[in-house]
Amino acid sequence: MKAVFPGTFDPPTNGHLNLIERASRIMEKVLVVVSANSQKRYLFTPQERHSFLVTMTTHLPNVEVFIWDKLIVDFAANHQIRTILRGVRAFTDFGYEFELSMINKGINHSIETFLMPTDPRYFVLRSSAIKELVQLECDVSSMVPPVVEEALKEKHAKGQLL
Repeated sequence: MKAVFPGTFDPPTNGHLNLIERASRIMEKVLVVVSANSQKRYLFTPQERHSFLVTMTTHLPNVEVFIWDKLIVDFAANHQIRTILRGVRAFTDFGYEFELSMINKGINHSIETFLMPTDPRYFVLRSSAIKELVQLECDVSSMVPPVVEEALKEKHAKGQLL
């Protein structure tokens, strides 16, 4: 079975990587899809986020990374994939992801959503909190891969953190 794992990944965290690694052990193929919604404001460009994820997943031969600027159900259909994988940290995530899965199902009835609970080590990781911690010059090395940590520090040094 193949799965699509979509997200903004702004920035990608060790929690994201953990979900990708776990999914890659279960699924034949995992397509990680970086959202490029022009209506949203991101710290990193889609190309930067794509590059981070490619670097983070080089050890996973059955993982590919893409950028997409349309509905994720359309991406899945274009790649003949019927499974969307989403991570959930808490009950509030579950409610949001459940509603999103119903919307996706309404758009394309053949799409199924699998919700994967976050590993407890990464329960509190949120990209927005990590950006805040970098602004406060805290150590985030346990929260993000080195390539992301470097880029965050560079953005902070340039005064570009949101």
